Amino acid sequence: MKFSLFYFSGDGSTTDNNKYRLLIEGAKFADRHDFAGIWIPERHFDAFGGLYPNPAVAGAAIAMVTKRIQIRSGSVVMPLQDPLRVAEEWSMVDNLSQGRVSLSFAPGWHPNDFVLYPEKYARKKEIMWRDIQVVQQLWQGNAIARTGGNGKYVNIHTFPKPIQSRLPIWITSLSDETFVEAGKIGANILTSPLYQSLDEILNKVSLYRRSLAQHGRDPQQGKVALMIHTFIGSDINVVKAKVKQPFKNYLKTHFDLVVKSAGDLRFSIDPETLTAQDLDDLLEFSFESYFNGKVLMGTPEYCRKMIDNLQHAGVDEIAALIDFGVDFDSVMESLQALQSIKHHYDSSSADYVAEGQRSRGAEEQRSRGAEEQRGRGAEGQRGRGAEEQRGRGAEENRELQITIDVSS
Repeated sequence: MKFSLFYFSGDGSTTDNNKYRLLIEGAKFADRHDFAGIWIPERHFDAFGGLYPNPAVAGAAIAMVTKRIQIRSGSVVMPLQDPLRVAEEWSMVDNLSQGRVSLSFAPGWHPNDFVLYPEKYARKKEIMWRDIQVVQQLWQGNAIARTGGNGKYVNIHTFPKPIQSRLPIWITSLSDETFVEAGKIGANILTSPLYQSLDEILNKVSLYRRSLAQHGRDPQQGKVALMIHTFIGSDINVVKAKVKQPFKNYLKTHFDLVVKSAGDLRFSIDPETLTAQDLDDLLEFSFESYFNGKVLMGTPEYCRKMIDNLQHAGVDEIAALIDFGVDFDSVMESLQALQSIKHHYDSSSADYVAEGQRSRGAEEQRSRGAEEQRGRGAEGQRGRGAEEQRGRGAEENRELQITIDVSS
């Protein structure tokens, strides 16, 4: 199991002079402790997530303070971008980071975001799949044809050339269809447990790996990362008290998410008729619903059990979402606990690899022993055959000598 950090909901409306402290310090921490990646979203026109209108800019900042960790979009909303600019901007980040860029793509969902390109909203998924291919072509040094200011076609290359010859691709996925389509193009998966159960995740991962295999790819090469809200501490009651109000504020800010959650639980909600008490009751219910099984919040022991379950469901990486309103110092303390859990899985993985190597070594030793035994057996057989041949030849000579003697 791999671990990464995910940023999603930083409040862009504050006047704090140090808005990006958690982003930068979290990235430094993750880099020091060999986390797999840092995920940066693309969010527009709302305070919720408003810290991150451009993941490439944030990625460039992270590139300057880290050395090893992958810098990932989580995600590039492809229909809101020109693939030429995506290739240019992220190639810069790839150069600044010495080849550590990895991009997840999404079609977008909120109509207000599409004020940038309102004509693309109805075809957003189709446009995403098309323009991912364009970005890949540009990344590999190929030209695309565009119309210039004079109305004539011109072949366009993008620069600077990236460090990586091929761009690692992820698809932000929730539906069965998207999991299957990601398998078709050999992309990795970024998903979330908020709207799906472990059984549903298992089924979708199975569809994904089957799609990889059906399109000539190794089904185990594709990776599945799960974005999950994360806070870990030694006492479950302290954890719950620490995260409850920030997480309820988070849900209130992103009220569409609350309505969707309650809808999943068969509640019929009209936001226009909600009183303040109704809203608080809804937030309380939603928090309890998420806290019990949809988030990675609790003691290390509880979180390890949950990670084990996610691993059995086919998840390869925990993308720990940490910026949902808990104070900076508490988040950094929680990261220490997450690092300890990561170390547990790193050690387990190393033991598994070592055991595999020992098993392979023992098997090779048995194979060599069997081969030597077969060799000795064959040599003995040849020796016995030669001896028998000499014996038969001598016997024949003796018979011939007897015949000669009798004849004479």
